[in-house]
Amino acid sequence: MKINHLTAAEENFMKLFWKMESFYLKDIMEQHPEPKPHQNTVSTYLKILVEKGYLSTVKEGRIFKYTVIVPFEDYKKFLLKELSHHFFNDSGKEILEFLFSEKLLSQDDLKGYFDLKIEIKPAKPAKSEEPKFEYAEEILNPKKEKEKKGKTKEKEKEKEKDKKKKKKKE
Repeated sequence: MKINHLTAAEENFMKLFWKMESFYLKDIMEQHPEPKPHQNTVSTYLKILVEKGYLSTVKEGRIFKYTVIVPFEDYKKFLLKELSHHFFNDSGKEILEFLFSEKLLSQDDLKGYFDLKIEIKPAKPAKSEEPKFEYAEEILNPKKEKEKKGKTKEKEKEKEKDKKKKKKKE
């Protein structure tokens, strides 16, 4: 879904509409803070927002029921990406530097954010597979390893002799 830019007035109406989600014209007139706009003005903005794809309509008798199509979170993402692209060269680092320099974000804010996001879980080895420490065994018990290696070499020599005997018999 392609999101279009909104004017400041359209955005102000959408802020009210996002809270209501589904509504009639009379609901807007009741919910809008003072000074209330004229009903014709509200109707015009509703028509524009339907054309821009922010609202959908369903006719119920002689009146229309409006429903928000573009969620507020999607609009926020759209605005932030536009801002990043046009003013910060698509750089998150530049955005953070700006937020720090303007004191809109503190190091404590970031620290708190990362403390919440980072969860340390201990690594558990699989139950069926116990870790093998071949090199550690070799270093810690060098005599045992040499004995084992010597015994395996002897067994290999015996197997080779057996193979030679079988070949001679054939």
